Amino acid sequence: MKYTRVAALAAIGVAATLSLTACGNDDGSGNDSSSSKSSSSASAPSSSSDGASTSDGTSKPQAGNAKSGSGKGTEAGAAGGTAKSGGKATFCKTEDLAIDATDAAPDKTSGRINVTMVNRGSTTCSATGFAGVDIKDADNTSNPIGRGPAQPRITTLKPGDAAVFDLAYTIDNSGHSLSNPTNLQVTPPNETHTVTLNWPAGAGKIKGAYTDVEVYPTHTTK
Repeated sequence: MKYTRVAALAAIGVAATLSLTACGNDDGSGNDSSSSKSSSSASAPSSSSDGASTSDGTSKPQAGNAKSGSGKGTEAGAAGGTAKSGGKATFCKTEDLAIDATDAAPDKTSGRINVTMVNRGSTTCSATGFAGVDIKDADNTSNPIGRGPAQPRITTLKPGDAAVFDLAYTIDNSGHSLSNPTNLQVTPPNETHTVTLNWPAGAGKIKGAYTDVEVYPTHTTK
């Protein structure tokens, strides 16, 4: 009887040991799987929306970021424009220009005076821009004329070439105009010397004040 009880207790102990071993193996398997996943996650390279990932987990800039903030293209364009402007002709001198004014009104209400400047010098010159113009009245007062809404055009004159600029105003047909112009005082673009011309014969009276007259930029006659 003692032998049978001892044998039974031994068998129970073996079974318990086997059961514990099996449980231990199940827990170990779960830990190994979790550890493997964690290790895999840690070793994977990190990504960034700002750039591509490298093998050490850092991010490098994309090619597009390297282009931002570059102004070399704009600077090169500006430099090119400056270089081209260096080859322009010098401005025409007043003493080298034959200047005359004529009435060129297209109708009975639109007043227009054409001022022609002929290059009588021996070299090519530029008459680009707005001429300075004052209208002298019979009472010996002078009134500067404002610029019309137009952009200057390149006006280069070879010897013998002509440039024209216009004065525009509204003609007063009422017979009650207060203006009585006698002369035009003209200063060519980028010059300081002035010539005095007679107010064109037959030109209509100016409606309003002299400040209502506008001068437009020069252009070639070709």
